[in-house]
Amino acid sequence: MTISEKDSSSPPTHKILLVGSVGLKHAEDVFRSLATTFGTAAQRYPDGETGARGNWVQWQQCVIEEHARFYAMDTMSEFFDADKKVKRCLFKLRPGARAEQIEFGPLGYASHAIDSYRLFARLKQDGTIPPSTRFQVSLPTPVAFLTNFVALEHRAAVEPIYRRAMKGEIKSMLDAIPLDELAIQWDVCYEVVGYDGGCELFYNDILENSLARIAQLSGYVPEPVELGFHLCYGDAGHRHTIEPKDTTTLVAFANGICTRAPRSVNWIHVPIPRERDDDEFYVPLLKLELCDETELFLGLVHYSDGATGTGKRLSAAKRYVAEFGVAAECGFGRRDPATIPELLRIHLTGQGISPPLHGLYV
Repeated sequence: MTISEKDSSSPPTHKILLVGSVGLKHAEDVFRSLATTFGTAAQRYPDGETGARGNWVQWQQCVIEEHARFYAMDTMSEFFDADKKVKRCLFKLRPGARAEQIEFGPLGYASHAIDSYRLFARLKQDGTIPPSTRFQVSLPTPVAFLTNFVALEHRAAVEPIYRRAMKGEIKSMLDAIPLDELAIQWDVCYEVVGYDGGCELFYNDILENSLARIAQLSGYVPEPVELGFHLCYGDAGHRHTIEPKDTTTLVAFANGICTRAPRSVNWIHVPIPRERDDDEFYVPLLKLELCDETELFLGLVHYSDGATGTGKRLSAAKRYVAEFGVAAECGFGRRDPATIPELLRIHLTGQGISPPLHGLYV
């Protein structure tokens, strides 16, 4: 049983979500490109996580490698960066170091967000960015930091330290950015991948314990700040850490997040692999039980097969979901900047709208 499509005589419109990173040089380039291409079709603009932040959580290695209470292990773990496999250090607590006495300093998320918001506010004031647009900050969950940089046997001890530091980062943002101008997205990757067996986590009962952690993080974001979640299977080297069989795991996380969150969840993003325009992948979406205020965004957009492939995935999704917005499957901070304008335009597939002239709203 599927959900009927809307009347084809009226071209469908879909809201657009930017997952986070955008591979342009500067935040101003990102803001201007988004305004010119999308206007109000995208309700939230990220700063693109430009510069060192373009490789998701990897820029946080300095937080732990410069900390006197940690040391680098002799062994290295391997991961994909762009199209090559590279090695990465894992860190352990030094002998005698007591986790409860350790503090991390500023992580850098707040300082980047505050600087970018000042630019965002100026561009909104001069009419470049639409007045209703929110400034979006995307944050990896602490599990991402722990999985990338901390030895498995020390992750449970380090978790509350890093989580406390991340809570401080959010507080600094809240103190500097108007709450009704801000949207915060948690990037949930290793929790999803770990549940499907793609990596080893430091806790058992992965779904339940992941949802408990995510609920705690949700509580750090007060209303009227908007709150969203990007569910992810990884995108290092444009490869998934593990390939999803279908959307069953994503539905379980989406439903659980909405049930457990102590506040409203404004959006959930679900990735859609490039090869999947078959019914089998989408059928579990019929079991989605999102709250009325929660928007669903499907990561249907891929550069490699453009508007044609995106249209096929969009049509497949419409057989099982009545309403949804569109997005890329993941951030695209590691992509060749020359491909970004076309990738942004592909987001407009099936929109029935045109980009605004000059991106001006005066």
